[in-house]
Amino acid sequence: MLLQCETELADDHWLREDTLASLRELNEECLELCAAQARAQPGNATLTEIARQWSSLELAARARAGGCLYLLVDAGFAEPERWRRCALPQVGDAGQGYAPFFTIAASAAVAQAVLTFAWHLARCQGAAARLLLAMPAGCVAALASHTLGEVRRLALRNPHWLKPRWAQRPAMWREFLSAAASGDAARLERARLRGQRLLAAEARAAAAVRASLPPSAAYPQGAEAARLQMELG
Repeated sequence: MLLQCETELADDHWLREDTLASLRELNEECLELCAAQARAQPGNATLTEIARQWSSLELAARARAGGCLYLLVDAGFAEPERWRRCALPQVGDAGQGYAPFFTIAASAAVAQAVLTFAWHLARCQGAAARLLLAMPAGCVAALASHTLGEVRRLALRNPHWLKPRWAQRPAMWREFLSAAASGDAARLERARLRGQRLLAAEARAAAAVRASLPPSAAYPQGAEAARLQMELG
């Protein structure tokens, strides 16, 4: 799926202008959240790198950074168990053995915006959802099956789902934001494409791991939900 999306990047004229404008605004909001989190709670190398670069960018450079053809944060978009209706009673458990990237109050509003944007794309522009969110077709269909109220409740319970793309790669963020600051269109395009390819590689690795696990481990919401997951495909 993401390999197809990489090809589609070469011809983005099918994407709606209002969709791209909303994506750019949301990306800028997410990058501002990263910077605010780094200021409030220093220590994470990726967030620190984003904050250092973001604070020095002029408005035009910020718009260039936000203008890539994918959302710059993830919310587990490629994880089917988060979006299946049968998973709704079980989600919302923040204690899953990892520290959330975002703990400041502003993360709740951003989580609402991210999941609402994702839901709208899944409902109205499925191909755009796959490209812009790095979201497999099955996850797009599952997310689209929810109501807006359900998605809002997911966001309220799970702001800890949010994390920056390339979360363990501060050097990637340094390259990406430096390219946006430079105003060099070719350099920025190379950085954007490298980011897309990293997302594709991460998705392939996650899919391979999931495929190697038994259903009850691959879908931790429980054995019955795993059975439903397999039936739903």
